[in-house]
Amino acid sequence: MVTTIQIDEKVKEKLDKLKVHYRESYNDLIIRILSSCSPQNVSRDALIETIEILSDPETMRDIAEALEEYEQGKGIEFSKLRNELNLNV
Repeated sequence: MVTTIQIDEKVKEKLDKLKVHYRESYNDLIIRILSSCSPQNVSRDALIETIEILSDPETMRDIAEALEEYEQGKGIEFSKLRNELNLNV
């Protein structure tokens, strides 16, 4: 079932800034936010940190770009990167 809700214009602007991609639906955005706030074993500090990350448009764009690059097969394997940076631990 689909329903319509009313939100303040300022809330809509904030939601727009939280979108990972401009084509992400509000439904998907809200599901993503709610799933990140699962009450099971989540501390208040973890929730605050998550909200801060989700509220940063630049970080969310960076994450979206990284996901797109990953889906396109771009990137380097961690083991190769570790060797390249001489981080053999």
